[in-house]
Order: sequence, then structure tokens, then C-alpha cells
Amino acid sequence: MAPMDRNLLELLLTREMPFGKHKGCLLADLPGNYLNWFAREGFPPGEIGRLLALMHEIDHNGLKDLLAPLRKGRKPGAAPAATG
Repeated sequence: MAPMDRNLLELLLTREMPFGKHKGCLLADLPGNYLNWFAREGFPPGEIGRLLALMHEIDHNGLKDLLAPLRKGRKPGAAPAATG
């Protein structure tokens, strides 16, 4: 199994839900029942769907603590640090 890509985890902390009941909420902060609904009904296409599926797996398996170190020192709504 490949290691988790830190960049994907950071996207969960910076991307907002673009539509629906939780529009504007960070993907990392979406409630489990909402993620479960997508898992049952189908994730949307594209990057948002892949990120929602990842967040569902993290939430479903009780792994939200993986995001805690990335949250530290981040101002709410701040963009990820540039890498290069």
C-alpha cells in the first residue's frame, strides 16, 4: 500500500464544499453522516469526488487524528504553504 500523500491531506483542510447543505465547510470538517450519504449515493466526478471519498475513508476508519498535525499553526481559511 502506498503511503498517504500529505498534499491530499492538506487539500482536505483547505478545500471548501462547493455545493449543498454544507457549502463553504472545509472538507475535513464535514460531518460523517454527510460523507456516508455520498458513499451510498455516489461521489461527484472529479477532484471534489476523490477528496470526499478520501475524507469518508478517513472518517469511517476513525483516522481524523491524521489531520491534527496539519491543522496546528494554520489560521482558519489559510492556504497551504507553498512547496518548492
